[in-house]
Amino acid sequence: MLGWFYGGTKSTNVRVSLPAVCFVWQIAMIVLFGVFIRYNEEADTHWQEFRRENNISSDIENDFYFRYPSFQDVHVMIFVGFGFLMTFLKRYSFGAVGFNFLVAAFGIQWALLMQGWFHTLDPATGKILIGVENLINADFCVAGCLIAYGALLGKVSPVQLLVLTLFGVTLFAVEEYIILDLLHARDAGGSMVIHAFGGYYGLAISWVLYRPNLNLSKRLNGSVYHSDVFAMIGTLFLWMFWPSFNSAITDHGDGQHRAAINTYLALASSVLTAVGISSVTQKKGKLDMVHIQNATLAGGVAMGTAAEFMITPYGSLIVGFCCGMISTFGYVFVTPLLEKYLKLQDTCGVHNLHAVPGMLGGFIGAIVAASATEEVYSREGLINTFDFEGDFADRTVGTQGGFQAAACCVAIAFGIVGGGCVGLVLKIPIWGDPADDNCYDDEAYWEVRECFLNSPPVGAVAL
Repeated sequence: MLGWFYGGTKSTNVRVSLPAVCFVWQIAMIVLFGVFIRYNEEADTHWQEFRRENNISSDIENDFYFRYPSFQDVHVMIFVGFGFLMTFLKRYSFGAVGFNFLVAAFGIQWALLMQGWFHTLDPATGKILIGVENLINADFCVAGCLIAYGALLGKVSPVQLLVLTLFGVTLFAVEEYIILDLLHARDAGGSMVIHAFGGYYGLAISWVLYRPNLNLSKRLNGSVYHSDVFAMIGTLFLWMFWPSFNSAITDHGDGQHRAAINTYLALASSVLTAVGISSVTQKKGKLDMVHIQNATLAGGVAMGTAAEFMITPYGSLIVGFCCGMISTFGYVFVTPLLEKYLKLQDTCGVHNLHAVPGMLGGFIGAIVAASATEEVYSREGLINTFDFEGDFADRTVGTQGGFQAAACCVAIAFGIVGGGCVGLVLKIPIWGDPADDNCYDDEAYWEVRECFLNSPPVGAVAL
């Protein structure tokens, strides 16, 4: 019975379903924003009064001037970095960039609401107060969904992606609240909350949506010269701005400064390791562009949790070194095994770039937190770094390390269980996903004008 239900005929005609979802959900966002969303005190016209009441001497102390440069960098990563990183497929560049754009545009709206209900809801007025830091956190939330999209690239419809985002943002907001508020774990760059969750969320969905006859589209599941160049643009944008990603919402001062340094060093170390392992595992020592596009970023993923900790510069290099190696070996050996034995078709290899480095980053953060000492941090530094205040004033570093490890397990569990449930929803044959022989092709959902490909080169002589 279930086989019949899930095995309906595939049709990529989304002329009714896609506009319906876009219009209905956007109208819902307008209504919900009208009911709940308001500017916070730093974005409101009462800022001058707020300044006087809180003895703020200058407009430059408005959080906008501290956070907006980081917001710009993170925003570029979400819309340009992630989008172009996924353009490596020879016939799926429109879908990679265009659907990335669609998911992010919807996701940031839903994230402002979901995260607002959990974190910035004013109990007196019932309103969600937003400022520039909320915009950064919304981008972080969307990043988890875009990571999940990487595992499904070329195999799902835009309607499925919007459904994935609706549930993904909801799950993200809940696991983020549990990890950051209830467990009081630190995860400034989101190794656990963003990467481990997003990676396993996408992998679980991909496992449920397994296509036994996907080999029918094998001819398109690969790159050409120019598509790899475009994907490398995404890699470079992500690589350059990752220090901003990991430091964007850390405390002003030494924590933010340290997070940027640690991330930068880990990324640099990942590059050399990825290049070395790629060369050693390929015939005649030639490099594989897939490894350079992805594994070079693994250090930034793994450094997300411990970025603001006193991991030391050489510790950052070690993290980047190890994760660059693990990620590259994953692309060479693990990805084929996952598909062969676990029936897990991971288009972009998010298991190797996000899921495993994110998990390792979470446990690295737990070890670094548990080994923190007053001699290294100072008493005030420990309190500031780990927020040992209020209900958590008496927490020890050992206890903090335990909660950091538990938080990583929570992120993985939410990704796997949540992804499995969402996968069952997306498997219902009403979303307009492509047939097995029609995957990885822009023509399924885009107007593709390629008549010029049949034209002779300029200057060619007709025979």
